[in-house]
Amino acid sequence: MRIKPTIALGLAFCAGALISPLALHSINDARADTPGLTAAVIDLLAIRHDDLPKTTNADLNARTLVVTDHATVGIQSGNVAKHIHPQTDEIQYIIEGSGSMWLGNERKDFKPGSLIVIPKGVAHAGSIVSNGSVKAIAIKIPPQGKGDIVFVD
Repeated sequence: MRIKPTIALGLAFCAGALISPLALHSINDARADTPGLTAAVIDLLAIRHDDLPKTTNADLNARTLVVTDHATVGIQSGNVAKHIHPQTDEIQYIIEGSGSMWLGNERKDFKPGSLIVIPKGVAHAGSIVSNGSVKAIAIKIPPQGKGDIVFVD
């Protein structure tokens, strides 16, 4: 006996509708063991360059503020040599300071309130600061792995 395609599709839909809540319940139970976000209010304007931990880059201090399975959010102050992240997209929001930076093969101006979108593989940084020290929120998607930085000329 052959089942008509419309009946088979209807049966598959019903089976999916029944199984889906069970699968979601199992996934949510598994995630319950993973620490989630903690509610917080962070005064980013009160954080100064010297309040942030030093990094392996002499002119850059940074701290990770939020970690999820899919992204990190951090604050960074200072400068780093021109580099790429082969596996990580980065979004920076400038809180303080102004100047210009490399974004791909072009110099782009930035100021407080600028949102800088840096797709993976695009060279960036090498800021020329024109006003104040540069402080930015840095969002990395997915979280940047330890080896995901390559310095370029």
